[in-house]
Amino acid sequence: MNIEQNIQETYNTKFKDLEKRVSSVITDTKTDINSLNLNEVKILSKTILDLETKQLHADLDELLLKKEQLEIALEKKSAQLQDTKYSVFNVLETLVEGKDEQTLSKLHQAKLQSIDLFDLLSDTVESAILTALEKSKNNESFQMIEEIIKELTYETIKEGTLNTIRVRKILSTILHSCINIAEATPNTSEMILEATLRGMRSGLLSSIDRFKQRLAFMPLEAKHILIEDYDTIMEDLNQTDMLFLQVVQTQANDSDENTRKILVEINKKMHHDLEELVYISKETALVMKGKVSEFAKGAVKKADKALQSQTAKEAKRMGTQAWGVAKSVLSSTIKSAKDAMEK
Repeated sequence: MNIEQNIQETYNTKFKDLEKRVSSVITDTKTDINSLNLNEVKILSKTILDLETKQLHADLDELLLKKEQLEIALEKKSAQLQDTKYSVFNVLETLVEGKDEQTLSKLHQAKLQSIDLFDLLSDTVESAILTALEKSKNNESFQMIEEIIKELTYETIKEGTLNTIRVRKILSTILHSCINIAEATPNTSEMILEATLRGMRSGLLSSIDRFKQRLAFMPLEAKHILIEDYDTIMEDLNQTDMLFLQVVQTQANDSDENTRKILVEINKKMHHDLEELVYISKETALVMKGKVSEFAKGAVKKADKALQSQTAKEAKRMGTQAWGVAKSVLSSTIKSAKDAMEK
């Protein structure tokens, strides 16, 4: 009888103590561990491990199945949440008397701020660009693409905090979607990619500039957050140009040879254009540094005390979100693309 079979038949799981179970099977099978070779030691240990972990493996498989089912349920609920948001705004649009443009503009602005734009960013970019290429003529379409990318970059960045990881992910998602379209239309790929990069740069610049403008009007609670995240934000602001260049280079490396050459060439040409981005970033950093220096420790303690109330906690949350304020509404091309995608 071999070691594996001998242990399987002799192993006593009724013993509550692990040490007792293992030592007893060694004794009962009259196994001399000191005389076993390497292969026999491996068989011995593996057999005992399999017996000891059999139930744990079964439990783990059951939990993984539940996890998968839970993830599917979460995904469905998340989709239902988005669909409900769209449905509410669609109904509100039907109630606007005479299709009043000013009211619709306000409604669309509220809609843009209410939906989770990042969740559908890739599809939105592709739909908007394809619509621009289809409905615009000649160079007008590429000017429209630049404006679309600028607005989508700005609107998506402003939804959350201004940090390197988040901004990098947004820029990468937008550029990746545009690369897919550019590679599918080789005759216009260079113009699409250049319009995209210029739009991304302008959108990022607008986001930082708006953050700088909002610094002076932040409520006390938001300024308290600013003090806490001071080092991180300052570091992020001092490397926005490198972040932009790295995103382009990374996407270029993951693309086909022709696209990679185009992106590398455009990236070289844009070094000069990024000077404005560097300037506004450093200027914003100086403004923030000056603003933070105005607060003494007593002001921070006062903010801590105020933050104990429920109203102040909500103000803190809203203050963070107020770092970026939405523009009135996206261009008609973006709206048409998003409406078509929503349907």
